[in-house]
Amino acid sequence: MMRRRLWLDAAVAFCGACVLGFAAHAAEPFKIGFILPMTGQQASTGKQIEAAAKLYMAQHGATVSGRKIELIVKDDGGAPDMTKRLAQELVVNDKVDVIAGFGITPAAFAAAPIATQSKTPMVVTAAATSAITERSPYIVRTSFTLPQATVPIADWAAKNGIKTAVTFVADYGPGLDAEKFFISQFKLNGGKVIGEIRTPLKSPDFAPFLQKVADLKPDAVFVFLPSGQGAAFMKQFGERGLDKSGIRLIATGDVTDDDQLAEMGDVALGVVTSHHYSAAHPSAMNKKFVAAFEAANHFRPNFMAVAGYDGMHLIYSALAATGGKGGGDALLAAMKGQVFESPRGQILIDAQTRDIVQDIYIRKVERVPAMGNQLYNVEFDVQKAVKDPGKAK
Repeated sequence: MMRRRLWLDAAVAFCGACVLGFAAHAAEPFKIGFILPMTGQQASTGKQIEAAAKLYMAQHGATVSGRKIELIVKDDGGAPDMTKRLAQELVVNDKVDVIAGFGITPAAFAAAPIATQSKTPMVVTAAATSAITERSPYIVRTSFTLPQATVPIADWAAKNGIKTAVTFVADYGPGLDAEKFFISQFKLNGGKVIGEIRTPLKSPDFAPFLQKVADLKPDAVFVFLPSGQGAAFMKQFGERGLDKSGIRLIATGDVTDDDQLAEMGDVALGVVTSHHYSAAHPSAMNKKFVAAFEAANHFRPNFMAVAGYDGMHLIYSALAATGGKGGGDALLAAMKGQVFESPRGQILIDAQTRDIVQDIYIRKVERVPAMGNQLYNVEFDVQKAVKDPGKAK
């Protein structure tokens, strides 16, 4: 009897330890590590994405399927070497379940091998070079690609009286994507590119490059610049009188960034761009998103914010699909093929490419009396469910 009692006591103790061990595991927080440029030239990108991630948590709670969500934000200053080091620290030391953010393409490239080696899902909420998702099978993107945004504006230009154009892009991955796909699509539609201009990514002085545009006298100049450079470009565009020269300015939406439109003033009026998001997008969901974002942050959300917000939705939904268990491969599988309504419209994560499929809007900068007479990118046309042309065969 004594032996039986001891055995029962041991069994109960063992089961109790198992339950406590399971409870301890279930109570472990689910960690999301955002690596963002919170300082430096791309600081507005970090500011927007962090604010959107925190808004999503405030609206949807900090617990998913019994797991407390912990958000860790690290500043890489837009330096890829720092991005790589921070990604390693987040995976090894902080033991994050997901890494996210990545303000520029070189930063995303730097982190990709770490995502692969550790089998950690990597949600790209900013960087826009087409090839990014090919750098690791664990990368999923909620932002956009430059070919996706560029092809529609090239189509629009050729159909709206623009016969000759000069391309004007930042000299790095996304800029080269924009240049390549604008030239290809514009020529396909009968247009002629009479100049190709590339500006340095860091601390550019646009004046000498704008003089080249003035000298070439195209019907239009097509521009891509990374988020944060648009206001400086528009100021110099106006200072050199190009806004009154008859040369039309067309661009991707990075140039007339919602976060900087107020600084640009009337020189931006009439600029036509193509992009996946505008704070003026007229859906009910977006109106609620903008109102909540502005109330929480006292500034307007831009396309970086909506990608951060949707990145959090993607992660929350994937964690819920695993019943709170997580795990790199399980989370990745749950992210693939997701379809959901975003403030920008319906989006799909392509299960094969892990890239985003979304509507691309043609917009014009206008003052909107009903919205405080402020400048907004007002949508007037759309291409539905656009895949990345860099991958579409």
